[in-house]
Amino acid sequence: MSVQAGEAWEFQQHKFFGLSLSGIRTALAMPDLSLSFDVAQGYPFLLNLKKFFLTHGHLDHAAGVPYIISQKAMTSQPPASFYMPESLVEDLDAIMKLWQKIEKHEYQYNFVGLKADDEVELSSQYRIKAVPSFHRIDSFGYTLFEIHKKLLPKFRGMSQQEIVALRNKGENVHETQKRPLVTFSGDTQIEFLNSRSWIKKSKILFMETTYLDFKKSIEQARQWGHTHLEELIPRLDDLECEQIVLIHASSRYPTHEALKILKNRIPERHQERVLLFPGR
Repeated sequence: MSVQAGEAWEFQQHKFFGLSLSGIRTALAMPDLSLSFDVAQGYPFLLNLKKFFLTHGHLDHAAGVPYIISQKAMTSQPPASFYMPESLVEDLDAIMKLWQKIEKHEYQYNFVGLKADDEVELSSQYRIKAVPSFHRIDSFGYTLFEIHKKLLPKFRGMSQQEIVALRNKGENVHETQKRPLVTFSGDTQIEFLNSRSWIKKSKILFMETTYLDFKKSIEQARQWGHTHLEELIPRLDDLECEQIVLIHASSRYPTHEALKILKNRIPERHQERVLLFPGR
């Protein structure tokens, strides 16, 4: 019921690597797509990636931005792209300008501000969409979509040569289908699950669940823009996700204690698909 720290976790053809602990660190990398959701303090497994999707500006999620930029400059890598809520761009750029002043070195970087539902095309097969979340400051979650092209019904049964001839004439012969593969919530209240219809249909949902028992109440969780396990449990039946991975657990729970709580609280029918993401 747990992803092991320091190990890549595989789902279908994709690998995931990272750590997430409330107030300390959160970064989830998908090395095969050269991207990460959040950057924590800028760990070594992030330094060769190309695209970074920041959920918000809190330090446990975004402190590593200057370090990643610096390391890419030192290793002569092309500048990375950092995608983020558009309200964060100006302030983060000001931080980078201060670092340039401190280090007497000019860095190359690309900060891209996003609005809700903006899409970033990764390739012909994958796109990422910014999803509104519900935190104390401007924040997004993100959904990674797989793009599938299917032949339009009226062209089915034609030969390959006929289809190629139609395409050469400029005819659109395909319809595009987007399937939600991964949704990463970032920090958010439970309302995130209703933010967009596809979230509940994502094959993998990385869902913030900071508080696991009543050391903190649901109301206290909500005051800080977080989700409590007791809010998530009643919604498990509505989630069509093949895997639900809990992220951002509070540091007050040692791993063995967190796993014990989940074993006792998660209904047996959901035990196999609910995992705890490592924080330590």
